Amino acid sequence: MGTQDSTELFQIQLSAVPAERPRGRPKKKLVRRAGRDYSQALRHTFQFVFLALNAYIGVSFYLWVRGIETGRQLAVAARPAGVEGWMPIAGLMNLKYLLVARTIPRIHPAAMFLVLVFLCMSFLFRKAFCSWLCPVGTLSEYLWRTGRKLMGRNFALPRWLDIPLRGLKYLLLGFFIWAITSMSAEAIAGFMRSPYGLVADVKMLNFFRHLGETAAIVLTILGIASLLVQNFWCRYLCPYGALLGLASVFSPTRIQRDTSACIDCGKCAAACPASLPVDKLLSVKSAECTGCLECIAACPARDALWAGPAGVRSKPRLPAWALAAGIAVLFVGIIAYANITGHWNGDIPAQVYADVVPHADQASHPVPGDPALGR
Repeated sequence: MGTQDSTELFQIQLSAVPAERPRGRPKKKLVRRAGRDYSQALRHTFQFVFLALNAYIGVSFYLWVRGIETGRQLAVAARPAGVEGWMPIAGLMNLKYLLVARTIPRIHPAAMFLVLVFLCMSFLFRKAFCSWLCPVGTLSEYLWRTGRKLMGRNFALPRWLDIPLRGLKYLLLGFFIWAITSMSAEAIAGFMRSPYGLVADVKMLNFFRHLGETAAIVLTILGIASLLVQNFWCRYLCPYGALLGLASVFSPTRIQRDTSACIDCGKCAAACPASLPVDKLLSVKSAECTGCLECIAACPARDALWAGPAGVRSKPRLPAWALAAGIAVLFVGIIAYANITGHWNGDIPAQVYADVVPHADQASHPVPGDPALGR
């Protein structure tokens, strides 16, 4: 046999040998999802509606305060109780008062009902308040999206720094929980009756009305950090988000992944604002999950990702419209109950507000031992 014949025989034998499969996971066939995903359009609608609602409440509250300060009745004759949604500490204090004294507090009760709304929401639908309703969360989201458009990317802190920084919000939450649990029901009632407690909402407004240099610098730094890092405030510093995250750990709702349908493209993990490794988990249990459904929206594979009861690998599943409806029913239902039962607005007489609101900046925080706090 000649050299040319030997070479041809060798090539034939070589081609008959199966090619070695490349290392790593084999590529799966993509079965594309049918229909258009509308979860993010729905979520953004909720965000802007709630942002507009908060803007309306803020303007109404400002006009109410200015009406008292100037002695003239302006466009708003009554204080909008919804402003207490910005007072979660007062809400938690009143929640403890309710549990201990077994009676609904008379001062800032709306703060307590709103805390209950958002805790129930977090238990049922993950930390959905943060990604669907929270005005700060909405502003934070659009800041990092703006930063990504301007710079082409967002920046991620190294793991050795990211993990301890994430603990800051839990430290802040722990401090507030310790302070509240150390107060008796009488002390909480005394605090709420004090001039400081009566006008805590006005003092919050005045903080922004008369913004100092230090506060302006801090807010500017937070704004720049939010442009650079996804959800900087929410991820590292928000104690309210930490509380809702702990409630969401016990939620029956989870983002779940079917490994047989998943094509391992990693798009879900890349889309997750909390940087969770969704593509490597069967069920997302993290307290950082906000139920935003961005991972599901980014997934191209049919039935690979869904939201539904933990441990249930088939139906029932929770579509975006059902999650949105649940959020709306909880929010409207609990507030309607508080209004119908006469517990939404506090029982502070108009004359008391007329006496204390103009001097809100002089109201000092009660200290332990103050007779106003009771035992």
